[in-house]
Amino acid sequence: MSKMQFDCFDPSSRLLRFHDLHQGERCVIVCNGPSLNRMDLSFLRKEVVFGLNKIYLGLPKFGFYPRYMVAVNRKVIEQSADAFRKMNCVKFISDRGTDVLPEDALTYRIQTKDMTGRFYGDITRGVREGHTVTHAALQLAYFMGFRQVVIIGMDHYFAQSGPSNAELEMRGADPNHFSPDYFRGSKWDAPNLAESEISYRAALEAFSAVGREIVDATYGGHCQVFPKENYRSFFGLKD
Repeated sequence: MSKMQFDCFDPSSRLLRFHDLHQGERCVIVCNGPSLNRMDLSFLRKEVVFGLNKIYLGLPKFGFYPRYMVAVNRKVIEQSADAFRKMNCVKFISDRGTDVLPEDALTYRIQTKDMTGRFYGDITRGVREGHTVTHAALQLAYFMGFRQVVIIGMDHYFAQSGPSNAELEMRGADPNHFSPDYFRGSKWDAPNLAESEISYRAALEAFSAVGREIVDATYGGHCQVFPKENYRSFFGLKD
């Protein structure tokens, strides 16, 4: 983003401490698709990781811990509030759920309600949900100054779903996420993959405009918006 787009910083915002905190670095955004179960995630121990939504369900198995957590969906925040409180990392929580999970030393409120536009470079003024928490994480990564963002676990495919954005109830095991217990017996919101792709293109354009990049290293992912990479070769893992 241009300098002019950052002239409006809210000087009272706690979020200002994160601006360019990781300038020039790389981060990995770990989404929650079933493909995570088919990956060797040991490399994440050496990376700056953004975990999304209910990633905490897989941490004992996957063997890494996120530096940052992001959640914007009200249902996810309500269902995960106790788990989030116990996590020893920085958490960015939408103002849709800060009555359930208020700010504290490690919990930061991000404004996501009623935001216009597709991508916000200045998160002190808001973060666009863009129909996917991944898009919110991309705006946070941009604000923090990361030069390269690698996405994994973004399968962009749902074996069980319904009309876009519809409230559904998961009966039985959850086939859409890395854990069968992810939404088991809980209400959830059906994805809107078409709108998510529009948001992703806006993020890619914003990063590319300032010489930064987003790559998709999801194992077998269906999203075609970002340049693809094989995660094993990209992170130097032995076959």
